[in-house]
Amino acid sequence: MLEHGSLETEGVDEAQAHRNAMRHSAAHVMADAVLKLFPEAKMGIGPPIQDGFYYDFEVSRPFTPEDLEEIEKLMRETIKGGFPFQREDLSRADAEELFSGQPYKLELINDLPGDAVISIYRHDEFVDLCQGPHMHGTSDIPAMKLLSVAGAYWRGDEKRPMLQRIYGTAFDSEAELAEHLERLEEAERRDHRTLGRQLNLYSIHEEIGPGLIVWHPKGGRIRSIIEDYWKDLHYRRGYDIVYSPHIGRAQLWETSGHLDFYRESMYAPMEVDGQEYFLKPMNCPFHIAIYKSALHSYRELPLRYAELGTVYRYERSGVLHGLMRVRGFTQDDAHIFCTPDQVEDEIGGVLELTFELLDAFGFTDYSISLSTRPEKYVGDPDMWDHAIQSLQGALEQRGLAFTVDEGGGAFYGPKIDVNITDALGRAWQCTTVQFDFNLPQRFDLTYQDAEGGRSQPYMVHRAILGSIERFLGVLIEHYGGAFPLWLAPVQAVVIPIADRHLEYCESVSASLKAAGFRAEVDTRNERMNQKIRTAQMQKVPYMLVVGDREVEAGAVAVRHREGQDLGAMPLDDFLARLGEEAAVPKGRTG
Repeated sequence: MLEHGSLETEGVDEAQAHRNAMRHSAAHVMADAVLKLFPEAKMGIGPPIQDGFYYDFEVSRPFTPEDLEEIEKLMRETIKGGFPFQREDLSRADAEELFSGQPYKLELINDLPGDAVISIYRHDEFVDLCQGPHMHGTSDIPAMKLLSVAGAYWRGDEKRPMLQRIYGTAFDSEAELAEHLERLEEAERRDHRTLGRQLNLYSIHEEIGPGLIVWHPKGGRIRSIIEDYWKDLHYRRGYDIVYSPHIGRAQLWETSGHLDFYRESMYAPMEVDGQEYFLKPMNCPFHIAIYKSALHSYRELPLRYAELGTVYRYERSGVLHGLMRVRGFTQDDAHIFCTPDQVEDEIGGVLELTFELLDAFGFTDYSISLSTRPEKYVGDPDMWDHAIQSLQGALEQRGLAFTVDEGGGAFYGPKIDVNITDALGRAWQCTTVQFDFNLPQRFDLTYQDAEGGRSQPYMVHRAILGSIERFLGVLIEHYGGAFPLWLAPVQAVVIPIADRHLEYCESVSASLKAAGFRAEVDTRNERMNQKIRTAQMQKVPYMLVVGDREVEAGAVAVRHREGQDLGAMPLDDFLARLGEEAAVPKGRTG
């Protein structure tokens, strides 16, 4: 999408192109309504986005919910009027005159190349700088709804004015719109920021800093379970777990190229003993340092170094979003150093590990893309060709469907991306399997080959979960906070009916913990029903209610968080039930 409102349709299917044009048209109709209600408004841009559209405005005061109602009312009148969308091409001088009272439009015009065709679209009395395409007329927007207002810096720059962004959506029928609005309501109920507070998982504090996560005991427990499972799986798959420091000298980042190409995303340096140090934005140079600490023969390869390494990247405050977009996060990074004939097997091993991990966490619906060599690249073209063939071969050998993004690879290597689909049908970019031909050159990595010479190893950089923080955010929303038993921070809460039952409750909890389960006793001075309600709100899988009969029988009355009353059962039977249910699910391996 070009910034002044055009659509890129290459690679977009016909249905999506139709939806984009309809939503783009709805954005124009919305801007028309805003200008009728706020004649002094200055227009920014108004593109279609996934599932909707937005338009940015500079106005004298924030938009209110009542404003949105009035804007939507005027939009419906314009849609009913059936005004045609008409395109015109203008000279630069005519365009500047037409938008003389719209400074943001003038800026966009000024940024266009000298030979650019400057086009506008009109409907009724409204006109906007735009390359289209649009629907035939305003009546071709069958169902629309304005959703929300948010602040947005002009062109995403915090140094530029803060504009008011109105979000909306449009569909081909009222039924589709209603279905979409239901999904939005469900997504709001599952919002990881809300559930994070409700379930006491994590927090963000102004005095610590935006985008920096503090994990509470329950969130820390979930994270620990994920990390322990991750480590165990990697050891079983032949990886070595490594650890690296959080800072590195400027010289390291000069060699890697980060100071030349990535400095804007790095934090300011600190000076120690006359040397500049930087917080690490990536783990790669440290794994390379481990590789370079010894000479290697082809007989030792492949080497697989894996790390849950915390990195720090400066993100503008306006784009920070709970766990999904942060400034400090832990990546499940690994670097594989191998010979040319090992490459395809190593890629295959990464894919198998990926599916085993993601399946265990409940993600079984994927989309996979293969991105190939761009026009500008570093490295040997033959190595590129071999890498691309290996990526494609590993996918095909496992019968995996994938799309090819020709020329979409990074300048330093081709890659595979795996997107997962959550319970609401939303896609999340997750796994990346990336060749890197840049850093091995910069750090002069070699190994002794079979002929006794020195060769550059292939280096595969992969992250399966991406970042622990973001992955946990996706998990929270995928499960709506009701984690499967093996991931639940508290698997069972023991609830005494009266204080005289506390001693037995503590013994039940001790038995559960001794068997390796996570249990708590609710000792609060509250009624039993309130304690059950609290446990349900906390999404605890099992509530074990204890009264006189349970104490006498050595049993527990079992309730599930979904409301099922499973009745009384001997404690040993419940322990056996937990043992079966709490096992880590077996993910597929190919």
